[in-house]
Amino acid sequence: MHLLKNITVACLLAGAGHAIAAQNVTIGVAIPTATHGFTGGIVWWANQAKKELEAANPNLKVIVKTAGSTPEQANQVQDLLVVNKMNALVILPLESASLTQPVAQVKNKGVYVTVVDRGLTSPNAQNAYVAGDNTAFGRLPAEYLAKKLNGKGNIVVLRGMPSTIDNERVNAFNAEIKKHPGIKVLDAKYGNWNRDDAFKVMQDYLTRFKGIDAVWAADDDMAIGALKAIEQAKRTDIKEVFGGAGAKFAVKKVIDGDKLVQANVSYSPKFIYDAIKMTATARLKGEALPAKTIIPSVLITKENASQFYYPNSPY
Repeated sequence: MHLLKNITVACLLAGAGHAIAAQNVTIGVAIPTATHGFTGGIVWWANQAKKELEAANPNLKVIVKTAGSTPEQANQVQDLLVVNKMNALVILPLESASLTQPVAQVKNKGVYVTVVDRGLTSPNAQNAYVAGDNTAFGRLPAEYLAKKLNGKGNIVVLRGMPSTIDNERVNAFNAEIKKHPGIKVLDAKYGNWNRDDAFKVMQDYLTRFKGIDAVWAADDDMAIGALKAIEQAKRTDIKEVFGGAGAKFAVKKVIDGDKLVQANVSYSPKFIYDAIKMTATARLKGEALPAKTIIPSVLITKENASQFYYPNSPY
């Protein structure tokens, strides 16, 4: 909850024309199927929001739909409108371009739309946008590793998938590292936010580079793959493996004082919970959200890790 207090508001409240009467609100929630750790967390937090918000608000109904493909998600959005009569939609699109038109159609029919994380290609298709801070997601690990290495050493990087989010994170990381000429980035390859791909990339790094001081895995699933490769290679030169997103296992390692995982950066799937709660709270009052809300990414260390540890979450 403390994160919501620190939310950076990029725009003022949208116009009063978006307001609705403070009566019954039905929110459709369209999110990806739990195919890996992070989306597993998205599904868990969405259902947690449904459970808590419906119990606290008798005029509120939250309907959670998960989809494994873009066409399936587009169809679900239509069903939420036609069958369930939703008057608000919270959606984390599987793909930005393909979902823009279907979402725009329901917005044009009077549904209030909050888009989460992966944006749409046209801001006109949404009323509000809620996401994590991808610039801080890249900058904070670079600042931490530069300090950890005393401004000198070799780093290897595992990128996510080719996307605007990955570019934003990596550009921020590189911009900070360039301030430290004694630190060299040996290579940066895509691990696709996947632990198996990251394992293979890390194996390649370990074969090619005999001296590695730190790893920026840029995601906790990839950090698992990198750690496994390091363990199998029995390498002892590496001082830090920095993942990202505040996965349960990673935060627990920070709490326990793990030798290689001593810090992390928050980018929790909990932001779907925050987006649903913010949308519900505003719509029940007949109000609109800010056009853009960025939930800060925070450096997680042993001192504050307990605030980011959710033992009941799958992620």
